[in-house]
Amino acid sequence: MTSIDVHELTKDYGPTRAVDHLTFSVRPGRVTGFLGPNGAGKSTTMRLVLGLDRATGGSATIGGQPYASLGNPLRRVGALLDAQAAHGSRTARNHLLALAASNGIAGSRVEKVLEEAGLGTVGGKRIKTFSLGMRQRLGIAAALLGDPEVVMLDEPSNGLDPEGIIWIRELMRRLAREGRTVLVSSHLMNETSSFADHLVVLGRGRLLVDLPMQEFLDSRSRPRVRLRTTESTRLRDVLIRKGYEPEQGDDGRWTVEGVKAEEIGAVAAFEGIPILELIDEQATLEQAYLDLTAAETEFAAPTSSTARQEV
Repeated sequence: MTSIDVHELTKDYGPTRAVDHLTFSVRPGRVTGFLGPNGAGKSTTMRLVLGLDRATGGSATIGGQPYASLGNPLRRVGALLDAQAAHGSRTARNHLLALAASNGIAGSRVEKVLEEAGLGTVGGKRIKTFSLGMRQRLGIAAALLGDPEVVMLDEPSNGLDPEGIIWIRELMRRLAREGRTVLVSSHLMNETSSFADHLVVLGRGRLLVDLPMQEFLDSRSRPRVRLRTTESTRLRDVLIRKGYEPEQGDDGRWTVEGVKAEEIGAVAAFEGIPILELIDEQATLEQAYLDLTAAETEFAAPTSSTARQEV
């Protein structure tokens, strides 16, 4: 299958460097989340990969070729960058038929992707009557039209209702299971954590992270266990004797830093201490991402603590 390979990619707009010597690869068979603050260079990078902008330096290839050299590119790469780009006076069906005709794609694919995107009953309606979520679904349908090996989506959940968010999540997972290359840019951390296998994170045009999701989370947080028992005193004494430092919260639950649940579970089982709750805790993707990018955010409101200090 086909990968996206970016090597030393650089893009300057006058004195402003939007993309700064980026090198990473997006591999088949997994969903790669493409993250970064506003102005980090995500959209610019995607445009460079798709040949919509010309790089100042470096290269971006799909299956070893620049996008511009691909024959019938919609059969190789499906992309959604701007759901508002479709001509409002066309019907959804005619919009897709025009794309299919210009890329040598059978017209039968149009009805298939309309149905897959949940637009089968409104294919004959003009796009200008569509809501933001419906336009988003149409953009995703267009990206799938050529049954491509590579799918690139910029904020695909934008405007979708809860059912639509579940649909796009399952769609991305399915595409990856089929061995396709899936790159998804998003600002929704909780949503990204539900579908991404791998993360590429940018900050001010530079590469900050290129890691599997779990490896990234592990790298940004220390293991911690939360537990509950009916024998708190005996549990505390046993854990202290084993060299742990348990702390009890106001709700009666204990937390133990620097340890995994399986270790505490083994100690409790050996001592015959009943455990009612035993959970591994780690940083969420949102917490880990904010910690990583705190110094890379170009546009940020003051925190509540900062705002109070300035009053």
